[in-house]
Amino acid sequence: MSDNLERKLRIDFHVHLGLYTYHHPWVTEWMHKSHPVGYEEYIQRYSDPGAFEEFLTAEGVDYACILAELSPVTTGICSNEQVQDFCRGRSRLVPFCDINPNLFTDLGDELRRKVNDNGFRGVKLYPTYHHYYLNDQRMYPLYNAAQDLGIPVLIHTGSSVFKGSRLKYGDPLHLDDVASDFPNLNLVMAHSGRGFWYDRAFFLSKHHPNLYMELSGLPPSKLLTYFPELAQNTDKVIFGSDWPGMPEIRRNMDAISRLPLPAEGIEKIMGGTAAKLLNL
Repeated sequence: MSDNLERKLRIDFHVHLGLYTYHHPWVTEWMHKSHPVGYEEYIQRYSDPGAFEEFLTAEGVDYACILAELSPVTTGICSNEQVQDFCRGRSRLVPFCDINPNLFTDLGDELRRKVNDNGFRGVKLYPTYHHYYLNDQRMYPLYNAAQDLGIPVLIHTGSSVFKGSRLKYGDPLHLDDVASDFPNLNLVMAHSGRGFWYDRAFFLSKHHPNLYMELSGLPPSKLLTYFPELAQNTDKVIFGSDWPGMPEIRRNMDAISRLPLPAEGIEKIMGGTAAKLLNL
């Protein structure tokens, strides 16, 4: 890939399927706030992967990471099989599995199967929804497998509004152990410690070469308030939208592009760094 092409890439590192196997009612109610008119029609339209790729084109996105979610207590179920089927044969859609440690026993072998047999290219973890600390030793076989496989681990950090969440598990400080113990594993902090721990997420991303910030769910107008020294750390920051909860992808990308940051740094945030983590 030429430097010129890489600079132009736009990658959304954080996309959910609109149509889950099921959502809890409080999730559907929250989603309606983002789509006050025509929510059901909107979700149905983009449950077709071809239509969703057309949507990405219209929004100016080249690649999107599609995230499975196995959170039966807090949000709902979007199975690994759903994501696998949605992304099959579509190179622009990058499938991420979910390995919930309450539902699987041998986490490392399960992740290897998901990657080697089913084509997943990353894993998403939901500690605030699944109720575990990120440095829990039972997670270490998963981290070891991800490091061996060379895939990124995307992790929900910070707050959540959904019933059953436990915010203490979203503290990015627990990734200090993981980043140290697995120095060749790329770890990405979804939401960058949203709400409580922006300073920790920023410091940790500068401290560990393998630990990155991701911006989904954060208003672009607030980024320099949350991270006053963002210009010094743009190579460790990745764009994500959290679609469909945050439906206006292009507007957010354009707003970030207008921030007073170096042009090279903007290109790294919008796709350059993500492309390297995904081996695109």
